[in-house]
Amino acid sequence: MPQTATLPVVMCFGGLDSTGGAGLQADIEAIASMGGHAAPVATALTVQDTRQVLDFTPVETALLIEQARAVLEDMPVSVFKIGMTGQVATVEAIHSILVDYPDIPVVLDPVLRGGGGGALSEDADELGAALKELLFPLATVATPNSEEARRLAPEADNLEACGQELLDTGCQFVLLTGTHEDSEHVENRLFGNRRLLETFTWERLPESYHGSGCTLAAAIAGLLGQGLEVFTAVHEAQEYTWEALRQGYRLGMGQFLPNRLFWAREEE
Repeated sequence: MPQTATLPVVMCFGGLDSTGGAGLQADIEAIASMGGHAAPVATALTVQDTRQVLDFTPVETALLIEQARAVLEDMPVSVFKIGMTGQVATVEAIHSILVDYPDIPVVLDPVLRGGGGGALSEDADELGAALKELLFPLATVATPNSEEARRLAPEADNLEACGQELLDTGCQFVLLTGTHEDSEHVENRLFGNRRLLETFTWERLPESYHGSGCTLAAAIAGLLGQGLEVFTAVHEAQEYTWEALRQGYRLGMGQFLPNRLFWAREEE
């Protein structure tokens, strides 16, 4: 008889990106790289290339809930990871699931736009408000980039104030990433316990990447599933993501794609 597997299961709510650069495929590859098993729940079908998002169609909420609950009744989910939601109804559906599992950690990547441009939401302001009201209070770690943080905290006058405001929603930790800033190095700021806990500084790579935010959030979720505490998971996930970007490749005519399986491929 085969032994029962002990891989941590991470349930990923996200969109299907046919380029394979972002969304659910990014989640699957990053979580596998962290030694976990991804259980993908599709929230939307997207039309995009490596340059931009062209269109998307949300998955009907009843089907979304059925996808998740079928897995939750069958497999021991260790962590929830949330990416693209796209519409308020999807946020409400995911919230209805999370409240039934209050002891499972949640990693929230509050996606509002594609990395190369193009909307990934029907109304970014309404979606942002719903995320802050329904999902941020349940999140263990949220991972907004600086553009998303400013959109979610429009009254804050600097990035540190943005981080503090997002903490005030009830989220336990906020990792605010700085790849979109005009700075020599990338600075990622971790907030928790009502203050700035750490600023991580990384060499800025020369290219633009499709799926970097998905990769980072999924790696954090995979490491939390392994039992790491938040600070260690956040640090190790950044190291992994930076290396995946450094070894990224360009398959299309737009952004580079992270090489999330670099560890399994021989160096040329």
